[in-house]
Amino acid sequence: MRSQRHSAILQLIEEKEIQTQEQLASLLVQKGFPVTQATLSRDIRFLEIGKEKNSDGKLIYAVKQKDDFNRRFERVFIEGVLSIKAAGNIVVIKTMNGMAMAVAAAVDSMNTPEIVGTIAGDDTVFAAVISTDAALRMAKKLEEKSRGGNNA
Repeated sequence: MRSQRHSAILQLIEEKEIQTQEQLASLLVQKGFPVTQATLSRDIRFLEIGKEKNSDGKLIYAVKQKDDFNRRFERVFIEGVLSIKAAGNIVVIKTMNGMAMAVAAAVDSMNTPEIVGTIAGDDTVFAAVISTDAALRMAKKLEEKSRGGNNA
């Protein structure tokens, strides 16, 4: 349940300009995740979410960008990924139910030039890669990362 709630939080922050914890809690309730203020505060700290100014100058929740694969995404990736396989120039990542969006965000955060883009469903991520050879290399790199390796 926690992993799915974390995935929902990340998805909401990506899709909406959320200014308060109350707004975020209300949106989580609508998605079927009733949450206390204390739990939401812990989730925000765990996911390393902060606030930044939007184009109107309002402070909104946003994912902190630290490096090519920050700890927040690393945890989500390790917890959410079940398997990784290359299929032609696509890397197929199977995830726990409800985790594909968060795992896709983790892959996107890597800013890897070989990955052209990702598409996420409920439990599967397709990562389009520039070539078949690059897909094989990325699958291996992502597989290592899913086991907690730091070489990705």
